[in-house]
Amino acid sequence: MNPPGDRMKQIPLSGTPLLTGTDPETKRREILACFHATFDRYEQLFEVLRGDEAYYRKPIALRHPLIFYLGHTATFFINKLLLAGLLEQRINPNFESMFAIGVDEMSWDDLNDVRYDWPGVEAVRDYRRQARATIARVIESVPLSLPIGWDDPLWIVLMGIEHERIHLETSSVLIRQHELKYVQPHPAWTPCRESDAAPANALVDIPAASFRLGRDRSEPLIYGWDNEFGRHTATTAAFQASRHLVSNGEFLAFVEAGGYADESLWQAEGAAWKEFAHARHPTFWVRAGVQWKLRLMLEEVPIPWDWPVETNYHEAKAFCRWKARETGQPVRLPSEDEWQALRHFAGVHDLPGDTAPAANSELRHWASSCPVTRFAHGPLFDVVGNVWQWLETPTYPFDGFAVHPIYDDFTTPTFDDRHNLIKGGSWISCGNQAAPLSRYAFRRHFFQHAGFRYVVAGAPPAQPTSHYETDRLVSEYIEFHYGDEYFGVANFPRTLAHMAIAAMGDRPAGKALDLGCATGRASFELARHFDRVTGLDFSARFIGIGSQLAEQGTLRYTLAEEGELVAYKECSLAGLGLAELAPKVEFFQGDACNLKPIFGGYDLILAANLIDRLYSPAKFLENVHQRLNTGGLLMLASPYTWLEEHTKRAEWIGGFKKDGENFTTLDGLKALLGRHFRLVGGPLAVPFVIRETKRKFQHTLSEVTLWERI
Repeated sequence: MNPPGDRMKQIPLSGTPLLTGTDPETKRREILACFHATFDRYEQLFEVLRGDEAYYRKPIALRHPLIFYLGHTATFFINKLLLAGLLEQRINPNFESMFAIGVDEMSWDDLNDVRYDWPGVEAVRDYRRQARATIARVIESVPLSLPIGWDDPLWIVLMGIEHERIHLETSSVLIRQHELKYVQPHPAWTPCRESDAAPANALVDIPAASFRLGRDRSEPLIYGWDNEFGRHTATTAAFQASRHLVSNGEFLAFVEAGGYADESLWQAEGAAWKEFAHARHPTFWVRAGVQWKLRLMLEEVPIPWDWPVETNYHEAKAFCRWKARETGQPVRLPSEDEWQALRHFAGVHDLPGDTAPAANSELRHWASSCPVTRFAHGPLFDVVGNVWQWLETPTYPFDGFAVHPIYDDFTTPTFDDRHNLIKGGSWISCGNQAAPLSRYAFRRHFFQHAGFRYVVAGAPPAQPTSHYETDRLVSEYIEFHYGDEYFGVANFPRTLAHMAIAAMGDRPAGKALDLGCATGRASFELARHFDRVTGLDFSARFIGIGSQLAEQGTLRYTLAEEGELVAYKECSLAGLGLAELAPKVEFFQGDACNLKPIFGGYDLILAANLIDRLYSPAKFLENVHQRLNTGGLLMLASPYTWLEEHTKRAEWIGGFKKDGENFTTLDGLKALLGRHFRLVGGPLAVPFVIRETKRKFQHTLSEVTLWERI
């Protein structure tokens, strides 16, 4: 944490660094300073909490307590630097597992309190101090050439910095949702004190426009997340946009007209949320007798009617329907393309920085919103800054979308038509978030520092969809697990599952672990025999598929045919005779070499095509017995394709000369497992085929061995 004398001072944050330049060492110092400032400002946010209890009480039920977020951003840095090969040793494996996963409300998230034994606040602060020193050493020592690109080591450092800036904002929202008794005023987090009567809103004509969206990975200019890259050609007809963001005063008319009680204004999803939340007004409005107050991050104040109202998507949507009924005009939220059109019309540049217009953004002014009349951008106000703006567009991938291999689950879990884009940034949006070309999305019932402006447009907005899974690698694995069989080779995960079931005989069949489950077919197949099956994989993209099938039963995906041509396919659990087994299966994201303690007590562990993809297979094999019951079975299957891109040469457990003789992976397995296991089956070669395109396939033999825990 900061020295005591500095804790009350506001720590300035610079904008997101440009990736270009002529002096690498100057750029290195700039990035190092940016890292320290971001780390400091994040820790300074937690100084507003009053006492240790505030860290362990959940502000809202669907998120972890704040102690998780204090630790999460530091462990994210360490885990990503390890994955990228920029670090070789963990600081605290327990913390780096406990604080790694569980940020968003996803179906595979684990928010069961009994699973967590949270450490003390000072222990987490001490971890952050160790992490800070480690990360600084990486920044000071890694190779650096300019410009910095998507594949460069410093890209991973910038990823960690921008990730922490995101959580600076999302943690401030959670603190705002905390009970007032758990927070305290802080001079570095002072809100705006300006307010006046709400302005009358007006409509501004936005001309028709055509433009291209999407960034080029070969020239990123600033750090960007995966969904910002690719290509999208936009064409918008002329429309009108509200001059101001919708203010508290303008929204009050909707509340007083009974908008929250009028079911005709709410879509089914919004009505269900409203009933669940017992919502009768915006969540940050507080009744004070006949008066209204506004909950800010650290205090309640008389409601400033000229500040932007803050809502979720459902409330913004209902207001627009009410406004349309009141005015007789086609009022709605803007689409992403329309927001970009009005942004271009207002003269707001693509990138933040010195050329960006003045705005209530990047903590340059206050720790709160401010009047909607304060920052003009051409004929509009608050095109960027003040609060995020809800859009009508669910997030989707641009053409040419690709995930970054070090953070493959940043965006892909949101390609479900349930996360809507927000644009413009808020008063606390820093770095990449403040860039108009950024693309962030939230579940429609979530609260961010977000409001909205409305448009009047004759045509409904275009609704691009991500209903089909288009990630090429994920689609290949969906086909591998749930699709057609090729060249007479039986389905591989099904074959392994049935071999394992046969080998179990009359052994207990309580719990099974499908480790490295990929998209989950073997997990469902094992549920034919076991009472409970856990599918666990490092890739959130993969377990997202298993979770979606378990919840919805069907899945659509595209398969590469040739060039840009694709085939559209669908699979279903019912069609495979697995639908009734879905309630017995659960999916989690995790690291096989650093599993949480809760993953134990299994009667079978299946590790299919896993050990030659681990960064430390020996560590996994030396500890896997702790997860199995005595007499339980471990089934290993692997083609033993040792590659340094997955496993450093020093970590291989076979496939080399030892003392002048061949030392196979099977030799290594026997040496590592012999103390706790005996070999009871195999080795046996089991073939599998992975389809890449219509005319290209991988045909591989995986060696299967069965081991009994003694």
